[in-house]
Amino acid sequence: MSSAKYIFVTGGVTSSLGKGIISSSLAMLLQSRGYSVTVQKLDPYINVDPGTLNPYEHGECYVTEDGAETDLDLGHYERFLNMPTTRLNNVTTGQVYQSVIDKERRGDFLGKTVQVIPHITDEIKCRIKRVAEKSDLDIVITEIGGTVGDIESLPYIESVRQMKWEMGSSNCIVIHLTLVPYLQTSGELKTKPTQHSVKVLLENGIQPDVLVLRTQRTLTEDVREKVALFCNVEISSVIESIDVDIIYEVPIYMLKEKLDVTTLRKLKLAARREPHLRPWKDFIHKLKNPRSTVKIGLVGKYIELQDAYKSINEAFTHAGAVNESRVEVVYVHSEGIKETNVDKKLGGVNGILVAPGFGTRGIVGKILAAKFAREKNIPFLGICLGMQCAVIEFARNVLLLQGANSTEMDKGTPYPVIDLMEEQKSIVDKGGTMRLGAYACRITEDSKSYRAYRTTEVKERHRHRYEFNNAYLEDFSRAGMKAVGINPETGLVEIIEIQDHIWFVGVQFHPEYSSTVLRPHPLFVEFIRNALLI
Repeated sequence: MSSAKYIFVTGGVTSSLGKGIISSSLAMLLQSRGYSVTVQKLDPYINVDPGTLNPYEHGECYVTEDGAETDLDLGHYERFLNMPTTRLNNVTTGQVYQSVIDKERRGDFLGKTVQVIPHITDEIKCRIKRVAEKSDLDIVITEIGGTVGDIESLPYIESVRQMKWEMGSSNCIVIHLTLVPYLQTSGELKTKPTQHSVKVLLENGIQPDVLVLRTQRTLTEDVREKVALFCNVEISSVIESIDVDIIYEVPIYMLKEKLDVTTLRKLKLAARREPHLRPWKDFIHKLKNPRSTVKIGLVGKYIELQDAYKSINEAFTHAGAVNESRVEVVYVHSEGIKETNVDKKLGGVNGILVAPGFGTRGIVGKILAAKFAREKNIPFLGICLGMQCAVIEFARNVLLLQGANSTEMDKGTPYPVIDLMEEQKSIVDKGGTMRLGAYACRITEDSKSYRAYRTTEVKERHRHRYEFNNAYLEDFSRAGMKAVGINPETGLVEIIEIQDHIWFVGVQFHPEYSSTVLRPHPLFVEFIRNALLI
């Protein structure tokens, strides 16, 4: 049995306060002090996972190496901890209820009435502990989605109450993140929302051990004392989380506020070593002191919600720091790109990234963007559907295959250069049925991708159903678009390049998922490096 200790991060007053960033920052600091740590997300929605959710509903669907479609916060966890998560790191209400109902149908409960307590809460506690048992971790930080008081979150809050009672206060603590708003008219920081938020927690049987207060203004000692008094916590456990320019500064501020020291003291753990944050601070310094600026056109159909491309944006941030450059992302809606305005839409950029997506909406604009990058010799990176659009464009305008398309867009196309994988043709259900997770890719040495990776064997994460049709492989190769990355087991095309272009790369996988602060993705690094030449 695991001897792990558990930290729960709850939120109050309002959503989007940054529980994921605080959880990731604390995990990184504890990791730097010598502990093995992971972060887990409990999501209160009834969907089994975000895989079937529209990006406008929930932002990006993040994919783990083991093929789970998860909440985008898992991307933050990986980027801060520089280590992969798994399907165990994301739990939804849909998964919990589905599991309990399946057990009931099998007769596992021996005819008993199935209830929220104990059956649902037992399932939740089991899933919280399982992530520690599988990896033999020292500490598990569990972020609970939503805000305290939401009806959807009640079973999770009750599970936390039970775990604190069962395990004791030195093995299980609660960090509550809340808001201290500043009223401009009176010139005051107001603590009443925090008091009410903690009161709701207390009504549910939970006394928070640490309070993290989001604020736009520095907290005075009087404010800290007032919060500590009204919320039954030590003043040293009232932590300021002031707004910062970039999320990667948060761990540095949490270190100054001694969140890690306070947490270890509450858990009765010693700091095994002083944190080594020099590489992290170097990254922040480069990020805040760029020597140049590069403008990248991101062509997609969900640009109204930037969280739909969260991992891509963060990968640009990582790659920009390596190149000591500020990456200015110009969001271009693919539905607005036409033959008559493509030059106006994309003419001023140094590089073009055509983003992933599904369905026919906006596909014409993505194809035109790929054509513009190819003809104007502008560095290009196509991801998943973005790669497929580059293939379709090349087939139509270089191979002169009139009507060439993907069977996703046109089932009757005479030239299906992109086609549904054979094993996908009989699948009806949408959720969790794509090619998901990490797959191997063998890279040709004489290629731009090899110069980026500096190895011939890589593993990258996928999320798609349609593939390059290998029946056309020789035609493309003769015309100058080469398949330089191949899955060694299936022969499926993973990477295409145009060799007589400054930098034109399309990938069937999602490199953005595996880019981290301390390990920026090499394709993004090379993409930005070449864009700086324009």
